[in-house]
Formats: sequence, structure tokens, C-alpha cells
Amino acid sequence: MKLHSVGIKDFTCPVSIREKTGSLQQTVAKISMKAAMPHHVRESCVSVFTKVLHTYKEDMSATIFPELLAEVREKLQAEKAGMQMTFPYFISKKAPVSKTASLMEYECSFIGSINTVEELLLSVVVPITTLCPCSKEISSSGAHNQRAEVKLTVKPIRFIWLEDLINLVEKCGSCELYSLLKRPDEKFVTEEAYANPMFVEDVVRMVSQMALNHSGIDWFTVEVESFESIHKHSAYAFVDSDDL
Repeated sequence: MKLHSVGIKDFTCPVSIREKTGSLQQTVAKISMKAAMPHHVRESCVSVFTKVLHTYKEDMSATIFPELLAEVREKLQAEKAGMQMTFPYFISKKAPVSKTASLMEYECSFIGSINTVEELLLSVVVPITTLCPCSKEISSSGAHNQRAEVKLTVKPIRFIWLEDLINLVEKCGSCELYSLLKRPDEKFVTEEAYANPMFVEDVVRMVSQMALNHSGIDWFTVEVESFESIHKHSAYAFVDSDDL
């Protein structure tokens, strides 16, 4: 019997990710790999996957995915091979007024596949603040705001740094998030959000427009979930660039 694919799921592995600064960031990735193997091949896919990952883990980047997957495909005589690697990525970020530095964590993913052609996707999950336009309009003072998460997944035409995708998204909320704020910073982010009310639909449209204008992005999806502060449910919006 021919199986569609075999592989490993949620394999945890320490990896080094190249930063835009040129440094290597040590992090821990959760990796899933699969391959469409011929039924006559008896090679252990688990053994092949783990050996290949060990070879590349010291300098992992989206650019090595084609080479890595090509090696997997060759060793397993597979028709196609795919891999998704998700990891926390940390960026030092300064508070808006006090300039106090702290680390912000972002969930990032490299998603690759190889068949007759190679395909690579990059994904970032970026937290932002959204402030409700309706609440601001109908209230004599104040407006409800909440933390939201934006997931941007792109098919790049050329190399794109994770930092650049994250920065693109952070410009599209009511206000950015920071790990550490002093009182002047807290005043700033409160007033900044109040001055820029946005629905999840507004955020999706703005991120989409930024992605459309980016010369390095071919295709993308954007999804936004706002963890509402006055509801038990979340607000949600999604767009696929194929539908634009």
C-alpha cells in the first residue's frame, strides 16, 4: 500500500537562527517533517529526518530549506518532502519614551516543500493593541482596548528578514506592544491607542496593503484575532491575497 506521507511531528530541537544584525540567536524549534515515500523503501524516515536536522541546526534559516529538503528527498527516494519549523524569536525593543530595552517574543515559522518545484513560506505571529472605534465614538470618556494577534504568512520572491515582517505588522495596529513600560511609556501607549482606533477588519486591510506594496512578497494571508476585553469571545478577520 502506498502511503500519502510519513514523517515526524512536533520534534523539539535546539536551533540557531540568523538575525538581521548578523548574529545567531539560540532558540528551540518544534519541527514537523514528512515525505511521500515509495512503498518499497524501507529506510527509517525518523532516522533520516533527525540526522539531517542535526546537520543544519547550527545555522538554520529559510534559505537552507531547499537544500535540507532536497537531501531528505534524495535519501528517502521520496516524490516530495515538506517541513514546518516553529520557534520563539526574540527581538530587543525599546520603550517609546524612556527607551528602556526589553525582549519581545514572537512566534515564527519556516514552512517548506519540494516536489518538482520548491516552495517556501514565512510566518510571523505579532501581538498588537486594538482600540474599538465604536466604543470611542459612543463614550464620553475612555474606550475599551485589548491585545490582538496578527498572523502574517507570506511566499517571498526574495529573501526577507523576520524582523522586517514583524516591523511591517507592528505598524498596523492601534499601538505596538512592549515587554517593559515605565509610567511615561504607559501614558504614551494609552494615548497612542486612543488616537488610532481600529477594528480587526481595519488591521487586516492595513497589513494586506503593506504586503501588497512590498516588492519581496508574492502571495500572503493575514489573520487577526482580537481577545476582546468586554466579551468572552474574540473578534476575527482573515484575507487571502488570491482573493484580492
